[in-house]
Amino acid sequence: MSEIIQEKTLQEIIRSLISNGKTVAGPMAGTNHRYFYKAVDSSDEILFDPPGMPMNSIKEFVFPRREVLYTFQRDGHDVTLTEQPVLEREQYIFGVRPCDAAANAILDPLFAWDYNDQFYQQRREKTTVVTMACKNIDEHCFCTSLGLNPETEQGADAILLDLGNGEYEVRMFTEKGKKLFAGKTTPSEKTGHAVAVPEVKFSVETVTDYLREHFDDPIWSETSLRCVGCGACTFVCPTCHCFDILDEGNSMFGARVKTWDTCQSALFTHHASGHNPRNNQAQRQRNRIQHKFRIYPDKFDRILCSGCGNCTRECSTSLGVRPVLQYLTEKAALVTKEVSS
Repeated sequence: MSEIIQEKTLQEIIRSLISNGKTVAGPMAGTNHRYFYKAVDSSDEILFDPPGMPMNSIKEFVFPRREVLYTFQRDGHDVTLTEQPVLEREQYIFGVRPCDAAANAILDPLFAWDYNDQFYQQRREKTTVVTMACKNIDEHCFCTSLGLNPETEQGADAILLDLGNGEYEVRMFTEKGKKLFAGKTTPSEKTGHAVAVPEVKFSVETVTDYLREHFDDPIWSETSLRCVGCGACTFVCPTCHCFDILDEGNSMFGARVKTWDTCQSALFTHHASGHNPRNNQAQRQRNRIQHKFRIYPDKFDRILCSGCGNCTRECSTSLGVRPVLQYLTEKAALVTKEVSS
């Protein structure tokens, strides 16, 4: 037995949240036929089935691009530090693609590892994520290659599956999801499924094995030839999490802030001495792939990628992660063939 919700009831829930002062977000139309996850002022602004993929991720709702940690004020020899509130009101994100929601669960152990990042954790606790089973995909999607799927519950509090005629099946995975839809659904024999499912494009086990045995490999120079080092792939990625901490202001007053950074920048590993342990784009490309598919899984038992395809979709040279992984798979097959012959 499944649970069904009417579209008008879903809209009522969203309107009620907005009127009660909650932050509500979802896919919205931008300029030039682009789509973004943004906070909305009306339920009508949310596109549950946008024609294109949102070019950003919901990561920025729990790990903002810029976040003030505390402010400082100097008065003579005295300095006053004022901590900033993390998130004062709950936020609800609707119409999220399952790959974006899955990324939050992938990042959870990192922000509770050797240091409990209360900024991230409090935002996660106050955020309810409602995904929408995929109705369209493109050539860049590869979630199934990573063991996920367009109906995955990972990182979601609930998922909607479109049944047509203004009806959705609702599957609730957490207490936050159950609370949101309590009393709003009706039992039914109907059940929904994702309309579009990406084909498996490579074996992640093959990729990981190759990475372990081929740290120094010509492939990194080959694949990075068309990389311009702009870092766009990391900023649209739902799992990339590099950040810097900066002081803004002057000697009298200002703020300490946490801002996104990227390992694809030449300055990311540049030492004050002038030495740079990753001084070319091939080394930076290698680090990114090794981190996502070998180092992070070794530490947290999770691949640092959800297969959303944003990195390739938004890359000015169509590089990103997936083409590199497919190239690695081809190289691995050639090595296996040579050994067997």
